[in-house]
Amino acid sequence: MIANVKIGFIGFGNMAKALAEGLIIKNVVKPNQIYACARNWDNLCKSTKANGINACQTSQELVNESDIVIIAVKPNVIPAVIEPIKEILKDKIVVSVAAGYTFDKYEELLLPGTSHLSTIPNTPVSIGEGIIVAEKLHSLSDKEYKLINDIFSKIALLEFVDSNQLSIAGTISGCGPAFASMFIEALSDAAVKHGLTREASYKLASQMILGTGKLQIETGEHPGAMKDAVCSPGGTTILGVTTLEKKGFRGAIVDAIDAIEGK
Repeated sequence: MIANVKIGFIGFGNMAKALAEGLIIKNVVKPNQIYACARNWDNLCKSTKANGINACQTSQELVNESDIVIIAVKPNVIPAVIEPIKEILKDKIVVSVAAGYTFDKYEELLLPGTSHLSTIPNTPVSIGEGIIVAEKLHSLSDKEYKLINDIFSKIALLEFVDSNQLSIAGTISGCGPAFASMFIEALSDAAVKHGLTREASYKLASQMILGTGKLQIETGEHPGAMKDAVCSPGGTTILGVTTLEKKGFRGAIVDAIDAIEGK
C-alpha cells in the first residue's frame, strides 16, 4: 500500500469510480486517501459513502487536500474546470483521463511548470485488470513519474505511447471491452443454442478471453501463431476460423476502428 499519498478526482463518473474501485480493491491506497468532487452533491455522497471515499463540495477543497489530481470530467468542460484552480494545481500532479486532451492542450490551460500527464484508462481497471494508455510527452519529474507508475501499474497495464498514437491506443483499449463483451455474448448465444446453460457459457467464454490475452502478453507470441496452434488440419477449429473469414470477421473489426477514428 502506498502510504500518505492523497488522490483526488474532479468528476466522479463511471471511469473515475472504476479507477477508485481498482485502487481500493488492489490495496494501492486506503479509501480515506481518496477524495472526489462532482456537480451533483447528492449523487456524489451516495457514490463515495459506499466505499468510504471523502466527498468534497468544491474543486478548490479537493485540490487542497490532494497530492494527485485526476481530471475526470467531460472534455468540453475542462477549460472551465481548470481556470479557477490552476494556481493551486501548480504544486500538484495533474493526471487527465479525458479522451482527446493531450499534453499540448493542457499546456495552454495550466500554469507553466505544472506537472501533468494525459491518459486514457478502460473500465477493467475497476478489478485491477485494466489498461491505462499514457502519453509519452509529459512534464512529470522522475520522482513523480515513478510515483504514478507505482500507483497505476498495480491496477492496469500502463502503456506509454507517442502523442499521435494516443487516440488509436485509447480506442483499442477503451472501446475494445464493448467489442469483447459482444463476442462473449455471441459465443454464449451459440452455446445456448446447442444446449449449454447461459451461466456456464458466459463463464467459459469470459475465461477463454482472459486466458488467451494473458497467454499472449506473457509469451509475446504472434496471435496468428496462437491461432495456428489450435487449428489441426481438417479439424473443427479451422472450420470455424474459415467460416468467420467468409463472414468478414476481421474486416468488420477494422471497419469499426476506422469508424471511430474517422468520426
